[in-house]
Amino acid sequence: MSRILVVEDDASILRGLVDALRGEGYEVLSARDGAKGVELALREDIDLVILDVMLPGMDGYEVCRRIRADGLVLPVLFLSARAREADKVVGLELGGDDYITKPFGVAELLARVKVALRRTRREEDRRLRAYEFGDVKLDFERYRATRGGKPLALSAREFALLGCFIRHRGKVVSRDDLLTSVWGHDEPPETRTVDTHIAQLRKKIEKSPAKPRFLVSVRGVGYRFEG
Repeated sequence: MSRILVVEDDASILRGLVDALRGEGYEVLSARDGAKGVELALREDIDLVILDVMLPGMDGYEVCRRIRADGLVLPVLFLSARAREADKVVGLELGGDDYITKPFGVAELLARVKVALRRTRREEDRRLRAYEFGDVKLDFERYRATRGGKPLALSAREFALLGCFIRHRGKVVSRDDLLTSVWGHDEPPETRTVDTHIAQLRKKIEKSPAKPRFLVSVRGVGYRFEG
């Protein structure tokens, strides 16, 4: 049984999410502020976090930053009334795996939760244990990463992307193939989603993101990993 942490300060939304998730058979923990959310994420054995952006005291972005800094690479799904692309990019840069705008349908959220958990299990089953390129070291068993010897905050989806590229090293991987392998069949196929994640990943692993050495664009096709 997967354990999900929901961090949401709106009591009615929180209650609805908890009931819906429990109805699907998940074990659910909850918090109504950011500090409590960080405490539970670091103390409990959690498989996925649903995280509101606008929280009292400590916002959701800071919560995500703190749990990533501690080395947790479980999927993080942001909830927010902010629909601007800039807000979504901030969430991705901090290590979020998905960004769902309010109001949202419960069925859609449950589908995204299932996809995220299934993707994580799929990556674990493929047993890619470790890999190094440039000054980046990846530990796929503990989901930890370093660059130049310093901790590197990567999301579960970014680990999944790198895993897919590493398995196809030197070959061109299309956006559609990445959507199928990393996002799963249940999510709408939006190639822009892939490009946004690649851009954020380059900022973390490339010395010069504008002139990437490892994640190379192949015009009109997709990307090739040269690590």
